[in-house]
Amino acid sequence: MAEDPAPVARLSGAVVRYRARSVGPFDLTVRPGDILAVIGASGAGKSTVLRLLAGLERPDQGQAQTAPGRTGLVFQAPTLMPWASALDNVALPLDLARIPRAQARDRAAAALAAVGLGDRFDARPHQLSGGMAMRVALARALIDRPALLLLDEPFAALDSVTRRRLIEDLHRLWVEGSPRPAIVFVTHDVEEAVYLAARTVVLDAETGAVVADRSSPGALPRPADWRLDPAYRSAVETVAAALAATMETAA
Repeated sequence: MAEDPAPVARLSGAVVRYRARSVGPFDLTVRPGDILAVIGASGAGKSTVLRLLAGLERPDQGQAQTAPGRTGLVFQAPTLMPWASALDNVALPLDLARIPRAQARDRAAAALAAVGLGDRFDARPHQLSGGMAMRVALARALIDRPALLLLDEPFAALDSVTRRRLIEDLHRLWVEGSPRPAIVFVTHDVEEAVYLAARTVVLDAETGAVVADRSSPGALPRPADWRLDPAYRSAVETVAAALAATMETAA
């Protein structure tokens, strides 16, 4: 019998203490190729989970095992260099790794083409729509083939149609990855979480501790019209009920 693969990242009883409160304990295992959504009320500690997984913050108690390979990060805002072209923005991680410029630009061009921006190499951020700018940020995060991709509500400021298109793009990029990266996606949107991820973790509104870990039905990427599937609707209601229960306790 085959053993389970070693986790890409793991939080074990991780607690972070701030001035006013502590959040956690967080217990979370991310395995190779996972797509995991994290939801919770505002202040529950969703961004803290990402910082722990990224190694940007250390727990005051418990353990945080970060990915052995590279970790990609995409934030709520695209955080692009305003003076640089889309091509140069995407190539930045390779430039920092001292990859030869010609090779870095070739890889950046391929990454932009993969997110549907093969005709916008020279565009500056102010010339891009919100959805285009987020595609540039995704291309930059994926260009050095991370073992783990962390997404902190990257689609929150976008309209619903653009959000749906970007989720489909993310699924496609995940499928095309070799190997497929593990993805941890923070969101407030239960429907988005269940559609995007194979698993959804719910954080307690008061303590941030993991109170539910629910699998989404069906395979990834999603088939057409999967949002109309009764199994999807049922999964959404199950996760929504778990989230609502944490908020009622905190009220």
